[in-house]
Amino acid sequence: MKSMRIALEYGERDAPPILEGFFESPELDREVILGGQVVDGVETITSFVYGTPDAYEPLVDDCDDVLEYDVTPSSDGFFVYLRRKLGAQGASLLESLSQRTVVVVPPIEVRSDRTIRMTLVGHPDDLRLVLEETPDGVSLDVRSIRDGTVSAPTRLSSRQSQALTVAWDVGYYEVPRRNGIETVAAELDCAVSTASELLRRAESRLVGQTLDVESQLV
Repeated sequence: MKSMRIALEYGERDAPPILEGFFESPELDREVILGGQVVDGVETITSFVYGTPDAYEPLVDDCDDVLEYDVTPSSDGFFVYLRRKLGAQGASLLESLSQRTVVVVPPIEVRSDRTIRMTLVGHPDDLRLVLEETPDGVSLDVRSIRDGTVSAPTRLSSRQSQALTVAWDVGYYEVPRRNGIETVAAELDCAVSTASELLRRAESRLVGQTLDVESQLV
């Protein structure tokens, strides 16, 4: 099996109406689709959107294909439950990803830069078919290919997470910085070099995940 990280990018005005509105809104930054299914031509998803519900709800209210939706506000954005009929464009995109052995691994990330980023797992031959059958108006960029199966970006180790939490609490990331790496090391009860390495590795992973590139530090 192979795992392939891809970015689908829509051309200007080539996206379905809801996506086009999302891409164009300055108040919607990112949508993380946590799970979903398609049954009898109806797609049901649940997602978290970083942005304001007031900017999102008109997009689904104005779409005839939307059967129902529910929005639950949260501190950084809002959760969405959405059911909609798939139009011809949406169906063709799904079909291009649904080769015999290929599985789309959530989360699926919709970004304001007109890209949708996701991980596919399957046999190499079927993954090649995904590359060959991308719908019109959509370009596909392969971000990485790995052997085996993956389920999510690499998480921080418990020690790295602890180091970040301590650094945040003591003001290491404040501007201007309230305390330096020596304070972080003292709180962690370790050498300064060890604290520095823990933070560098944690920061490298987080930046790599944000930019959707492979971190060289583990």
